[in-house]
Amino acid sequence: MFWRSILLLPTIISSSNWNWEEIDLDKTFYPETFLWGTASSEYQISGAGRLPNCQWAEWEKKGHPAIKGGETSDSSIQGWDRYEEDALLLKEMGLNSYRFSVDWSAIEPEEGVFNKEAINHYKSVCKTLKSHDITPMITLHHFAHPTWFENKGAFEKRENVDYFVRFARLVFSELSDEVDLWCTINEPTVSVLMGYILGEFPPGKTGIFTAAEVLNNMLYAHVAVYKELKSMPNGENSQIGIVHSYLKFEAYNGWNPIEALPCYFFTKNLHDTVMDFFKTGEFSSMLLQRETVPDAPNSFDFFGLNYYSRAVVAMQFSLSDFLIATCFPGEVMTDMPYASHAEGFYQALIDCGELGKPVYVTENGIADEKDDRRELFIRKYLYALSKAIEDGVDVRGYFYWTLIDNFEWAEGWTKKFGLFECDRTTQERKLREGSKAYKEIVARAVPALHEYEVASS
Repeated sequence: MFWRSILLLPTIISSSNWNWEEIDLDKTFYPETFLWGTASSEYQISGAGRLPNCQWAEWEKKGHPAIKGGETSDSSIQGWDRYEEDALLLKEMGLNSYRFSVDWSAIEPEEGVFNKEAINHYKSVCKTLKSHDITPMITLHHFAHPTWFENKGAFEKRENVDYFVRFARLVFSELSDEVDLWCTINEPTVSVLMGYILGEFPPGKTGIFTAAEVLNNMLYAHVAVYKELKSMPNGENSQIGIVHSYLKFEAYNGWNPIEALPCYFFTKNLHDTVMDFFKTGEFSSMLLQRETVPDAPNSFDFFGLNYYSRAVVAMQFSLSDFLIATCFPGEVMTDMPYASHAEGFYQALIDCGELGKPVYVTENGIADEKDDRRELFIRKYLYALSKAIEDGVDVRGYFYWTLIDNFEWAEGWTKKFGLFECDRTTQERKLREGSKAYKEIVARAVPALHEYEVASS
């Protein structure tokens, strides 16, 4: 059950709420150079049909029950083949950036065997985006990697980090003439939680000590990749960062230790550990001997923030759902087991700003199949973003998740995050009514800044 992944993610927070009735959602201001975009990952938009050498394709072949309804990605929304068409959708939205992943299994389907056609494909993607004045941002690892790497133990073994560094070096050498923005690893804590504690992602293990080793190695891998890429041609001119899933949660009944104690434990090990690593260089999990990586505080040019909501956890006396995800009275639930909470987005931006580096919101969005909450979600969250910028956080860009409905990992096809819906039979893309709020906000962002400056002078 997906609520379990919500249960075990960070952190304990207060339940302070803003009085939205007194807030003017149109009073928002953004830098002129701000990047407005959407985010995706290759496996989610192209599927096992295009990427058969990925560990997720093997996972699906087994008919793993962790995927809702036994659904499979198949060819997904044919993102690999329709990138030119989809670039026009970005242009239609008025966006000027796109975050996507370069799939490792496409580049290196067998160990040491590199696919030049796949590399050329990504060159074409980048050139197409830039021809439409859309800035590409590349993610090197977004939950997916080659089956051969999985069979070697993936990030369970420190020595395997060298394979990832080799892949990153190759991609950077081929694409850094076109791309200045790079994310090394997407959401290490989610990879660890889902793949090594809950068993809902490959490799489907459930052991907290192995999970801690994997998280340690993934953070170490980020530092290694950062140092390698910065030493290469174009390295100094590129901005390289990591992407962290920032999800705090609180007990519905703060007095109840059965609800509160898991919050503390997993906050420490899956949230504080990451933030402290980049502040101090120390990996301080409760489950492993401390390791110091002195280069960690200087291993990122920006910090990528993925934020959706907080998790509110309540206890019930049921063997199947001992702890469940819920919300406080008056809050609006999304189609995921959490409510909209723009106040938490603001706080996450403030916290990430304390790392002293620029921040990119690399993911934020809502699952809303009925499309009856998307508009208000976008307007509230982008108000919170504007307020954080006004309060001094150096936010450089915002990437909505996602452009088009796609395969949502263990959730299968049940969650509709896309600005555009997709008929998977015809592959027709159609803009949702609620998505127009994003288009309108982007269209007026720069003029609004100018009006603010005039009014303030």
